[in-house]
This record gives sequence, structure tokens and C-alpha cells, in this order.
Amino acid sequence: MKITISKENYLKAIAEAQSEGETVIAATLARWLNVSAPAVTMAIKRLKRDLLIGVDKEGRISLTADGREIANRVLNRHHLIERMLTEIFGMEWYKVHDEAEQLEHAVSGEFERKLQEKLGNGEACPHGNRVGYDTPEAKRQRGWRPLDEFEPEAAATVVSVFERDRKLLEYLDGLGIRPGAELQVLARNYDDTITLAIAGRSIPLGKSAAGKIWALGR
Repeated sequence: MKITISKENYLKAIAEAQSEGETVIAATLARWLNVSAPAVTMAIKRLKRDLLIGVDKEGRISLTADGREIANRVLNRHHLIERMLTEIFGMEWYKVHDEAEQLEHAVSGEFERKLQEKLGNGEACPHGNRVGYDTPEAKRQRGWRPLDEFEPEAAATVVSVFERDRKLLEYLDGLGIRPGAELQVLARNYDDTITLAIAGRSIPLGKSAAGKIWALGR
């Protein structure tokens, strides 16, 4: 069985969507990968043939043990490359996801091992996300909550940011919102924004953006 870049991308997308708490169906993959419905249909057929995924009667897609192993391998490479780009080359945190998306398929097993030896087993990437299957439920068990759930006067530390939206990352970086940033929720506003105090400034943030930021109360 040949593992192509396309197969790796589909398996990784399934794992990532599940980690975000989504039920994965064909339409989910079309949205995550920005591909057509016919392309997804053909890919699902190939992945089922190769026993890398299962599809139930409702069309819900899950990874088999072999599919999960491949997805985890790609996710680990992605994680290591993001850390390499920031920790060794000093690239801005909001740029490294897109670079890692391109490089993750070109990394050999030997280079991956070298990166692991060099960087060690750090738990989080530059966006604060852990490698592997980290669900919203697991995050809540650690005491994390989406920023839009915090009440006024609550103080929090940003721990993780949704990394698959470059425009969002650049916007948050401009506001000073990144993993490790300390802030306070000043108000929840009628227009579905929240007002934050961060680094001596008062800034508004929309609910949809706030919902993609995980924070830990202080």
C-alpha cells in the first residue's frame, strides 16, 4: 500500500477535526481541506479500500488503528517542524503552521528522529497545542476554557490558540494575544464582543475569535 501525500492529508484532517470535537463526515473533509465533494468521495473510497478508515451507516468517518498511526506520525512531524521554525530559526509563531503544512511530507524518519533529539519532548507547539489527539473534553479536564466563556473581572492566561487560520493568528498577534499572554475580561457586550485588558490596553474581541482561544483562569 502506497501512502501518498493526499492520503496523509486526509488522515491528518480527520484526526484534527476530531480533536476539535467535530463529527467527521464527507462534508467536514471538504471544508477542512478546501476540496470538492467528488474529490472527497474518491478519497474516502481509497482510504476504505486500504483499511485506513471506517465509515458507519450515518456516514461518520473514523480512523482505523493503521490510519491513526499514519495520522499521528504526520501530526508529530508537523509539531516538530513548527517548534524547529520558532525555537531554532526564530520564525514568528503565527507563520509556522503554514510552513509546516508544506514541509511535513518531506521529512524523512531519520530527520524526524534528529529533530526529536534536538528539541526534546515538549508538550506544546508555538500555538500552545499538544501533539496528537487532544479533545475539547481533555482540555476542560485540565481546567482550560474557551475565552468567550469567562465572566467579567475574570483573569486568565492564554494557553492555546486555533492554529489553522492564518488571518486570525496575525490579528491576535497584533493584539498581543498569544500563548502565555495574561489578560482580564472587563465586559461581555451586547454586540457579542468581549472587552479585554491586556498589556495595559483595553481591546474588543469578537465572540467567534474568543471561542478559538483556550485560557486558564488565574
